[in-house]
Amino acid sequence: MWHLKEKTQWNESIADIYDTKGDYIGHKHIINYDNLKNIGSWVNTYRNDENTTLLGFMSNGRNDFQNQKLVYFMNEKSQMPTPRGWWITPNNLIPIVIFTSVRHCIEATWLNDRDQFLYPNDGWQTDNEFQTDCLIYALFSNANNIRSDKGTNHWIPFTEAEVGAQDNFASHFMSDYLNGTHAVSAPSMQTDLFTSQSRQEQATDYRPLDHLSTEANTVLTAGRNLWRYYHQQPGANPNASYYDIRLHFQGTKVTKSGKEQMNTDSTDPTYTTLLNILRKAMKQLAAHIEPKVYQYGFLK
Repeated sequence: MWHLKEKTQWNESIADIYDTKGDYIGHKHIINYDNLKNIGSWVNTYRNDENTTLLGFMSNGRNDFQNQKLVYFMNEKSQMPTPRGWWITPNNLIPIVIFTSVRHCIEATWLNDRDQFLYPNDGWQTDNEFQTDCLIYALFSNANNIRSDKGTNHWIPFTEAEVGAQDNFASHFMSDYLNGTHAVSAPSMQTDLFTSQSRQEQATDYRPLDHLSTEANTVLTAGRNLWRYYHQQPGANPNASYYDIRLHFQGTKVTKSGKEQMNTDSTDPTYTTLLNILRKAMKQLAAHIEPKVYQYGFLK
């Protein structure tokens, strides 16, 4: 290491890991990110024109695990203190939910909190099950901050009949999309004079529900049961989002700093049981997605 005249390029190393007792607990892959593009550069290629249907706005955060809390989506960018991210539209929905799910499906720990998310290879583009898994995961993730009082809720994955809603929904976009009755273009990058013809020809109708994994289907079933229970409540809001439903049952508290915050639990035992079933299903779906996060190069 002291031969400073020798110029070498370090790319990666495998380091042993020991716990506080000195016991070996595994190994850590450490890489040099200098010549690698990050995940922000990738998702930025799917930035859409605002002159189309706006489903919401995604806060992109930064590119490592320690900033996961900054990755979420909501109705309007005006809800953010410092708007930084992308509008979500029908044509970039899949890249956006992949970005969201990849960032949240793996728990942040002291070992990975500096790991960087990267520009993926093209393998994800033909993996329809992976795309659908990420869509379902994003729908029921705590990163989904869509609220019906902030604008139209386009993120209800069920029909009125499925959940026994007391009135019609303002938007059927997501249930139509999941059932393949809403034709949209497949995700394709912004084009310029140097874009290959093959990339431009990728715009085709996309029907994600045709490729639903067992884990994603389990999450949908658990979510449907939660929605159905909510709509049994007197005065239930037909346009309630996942956030709204949790807020209804869990309520809020005021922190010492004077900020209103959703409680972490509920006094309703049925709701608590249904939510725990959904969360367990979400963990199984996350574990199903995780290997492909590495396979497609979002992490190394």
